[in-house]
Order: sequence, then C-alpha cells, then structure tokens
Amino acid sequence: MKANLGLGRVSGIKIIVHWTFFFLIAWIVFEELKRGGNTASIMFNIAFVLAVFLCVVLHELGHALMAKRFGIKTHSITLLPIGGMASLEYLPESPKQELLIVLAGPLVNVVIAALLFFMIPIQDFMHLNFTETFEVLMSFSLPSFLFFLFVVNVGLVVFNFIPAFPLDGGRILRALLAMNMNRVKATQIAASIGQFTAVVFLLIGLLYNPFLIFIALFIFLGAYGENRMVQQLALLDGHTVEEAMLLNITTFKPQDSIDLVVNKIISGTETSFIVVEDHTIKGILHHKSIIENSNKMVSVEEVMDTNFKTVKDTDKLKTVYQLIYTDKQELFPVVNDGKLYGAIDATNLNEYTLLQSKLAY
Repeated sequence: MKANLGLGRVSGIKIIVHWTFFFLIAWIVFEELKRGGNTASIMFNIAFVLAVFLCVVLHELGHALMAKRFGIKTHSITLLPIGGMASLEYLPESPKQELLIVLAGPLVNVVIAALLFFMIPIQDFMHLNFTETFEVLMSFSLPSFLFFLFVVNVGLVVFNFIPAFPLDGGRILRALLAMNMNRVKATQIAASIGQFTAVVFLLIGLLYNPFLIFIALFIFLGAYGENRMVQQLALLDGHTVEEAMLLNITTFKPQDSIDLVVNKIISGTETSFIVVEDHTIKGILHHKSIIENSNKMVSVEEVMDTNFKTVKDTDKLKTVYQLIYTDKQELFPVVNDGKLYGAIDATNLNEYTLLQSKLAY
C-alpha cells in the first residue's frame, strides 16, 4: 500500500513501516487513556515501543548484513505490528550459510541485552527492597525504560529460538537437519513442528491472549508456504526455461490500439502480453494496466511497462521461479540470441511443476 512509510536506507536496504503498524500506536494510546493515563505515560509507552522496534530493525539488519556476505541481497525490511520481516532475495541452500544468516539476528539482540545490562544501575537495585524496586520499575524513568528494554531483548532471543518454522528457531532447526539429510525432508520436518507449535499458540491465544492468534496464523501459513516452495524448487532442479516456457504467444506493436488487446483478452486465455517492434522487445502489457485503460482511447505504447527483465531459454528454472515470486513482473520474455523466443509466467511454471510432481511419483 502507498500508506507505507519509508524511513530511508541502511547499507542499500530500504526500511519500511507497514501501515498497520500505526494501529499499534493507536492501540497503545487508547489503552493508556482507558487506564486513566496521562501525557507522560502515553509518551513513555510510545517511546518504549519505538525503542523495541529499533531493536527489531537491528535484528533484521543482522540477518541482512550476514546474507550480504554470501552475496544475497535484501530488498527491504518491513516493520509490522507483530515484528519485522527482512525480504531477502533467497535463502541459501547451504545449511551452514543459512545457519549463520539466521543466528546473526538473535545475536544482535544478545549484544543489545549485554550493553543494556551494564547500562542499568544494577548496584542501585540491589540496595533497594522489593517495594522500592517495584516503585522504580513502575515509574516513567530512564532506569525502568532500560530495564524493560533489556527484558524485551532477552525475550526476543528466547522467542526466536522456539523451533517454530519459519521463525529463526525453526530455520536453525531446518539448517541443522539439512546437514544430515536433504533440504526437502529437513524442511518438511521443521514445517510440521512449526505448524504444531502454531496450533499450540492458537489454543493459548483463544484462552488467554488474542495477540497469539495472529502469531499462530503467521507461523502456520508461513510454514506451509515455505515448505511448498522448497518442494517446488526441488522439482525444478536441473530443468531449464526452455522446457517450461510458452511458445504460442500473442505480441503487439507499440502503435496498436488498446482495444485490440482487450479483444484478445476476451477471446483468449492470455492476460499479459509482450510488445515487439522490428524483432526488438519494447515493453510488457500487464493485465492490471490493460483493464485500467480499457475504456480509454490510448495506444499500447502509452500503457506498456518499459522497465522489465528478460530471461534466457538456457536459464535455470529455479532461478526464474525466484524471480517470478520476488519481482513485480507478471510475464517474462524468453530470449535466444537476443531475440524473442517465448515467454514464461507463474501460471505455466506452476503447471510445469505440477506435471513434474506427478512424474516423481
């Protein structure tokens, strides 16, 4: 959504605040007002949440910067109400590399917790009785702020080591298992444990804390999705684009009317098209753009996307699979010796994967 807030870049990685994050801030303000809080308590809690999410960003940067050491780019880090998410191009298939990338995140929180431990006036707390300590911790002061931030970072380390795939702990488990068995089997085991953990979280959430329900859904769906992706990539291993690409595709010229494209969509099954002139690929007509301009008197040239990627017929299907699901481009022209040879999209790639799965059994 356009309502997402960009906070800039760190080492070339975009830091984005998802629009739903602002609901968390609103909820904090509402809860404080309901409890009879004042401006000081509201500002203290908002500052604390922002500090926690700064720690979350640093956690995700730990993953991203370690991935960068292995040549893996991170497009962005997105802050959500339930935490952060680093959008890595892909996770390495090497168990050792995956283990190091995953461990880098929680280790950042270990370092933060260690620094906070030495910043908190522990000696002062030791000279206070229980009541006095409680009063200090419940006050809106720097010592209480740092203490609770220390507790949160310790909690993040503990939480991220829960073997609930696709959380860090589940990925650590998958990496360790993959050192002694194939990646597909390791992912199946880690995903099954993750989904079981999600069910436990769901039951606890229904009884005690509704927030756990959202975490349970995230874990369950994430485990299912990644398990499916790993299985599909295994089926595509060793195959090239030429084996799965579309050959009988419709192309248009830049000067063609958009009405011609609309008529082709209605009369056929194709939804996106490649624009060609003098054997040169000029652009891509995306289905969404065609529909948005279907009632206008415009040419293909005015609607087509000129910022596109091509793939070669000899490219590995695994590489193209990752491109299709990480790039916003719906249709990829396939070239041979610089000329248009065919096309590939998510639909025919999924059909090819389904056929491969039937042949495997």
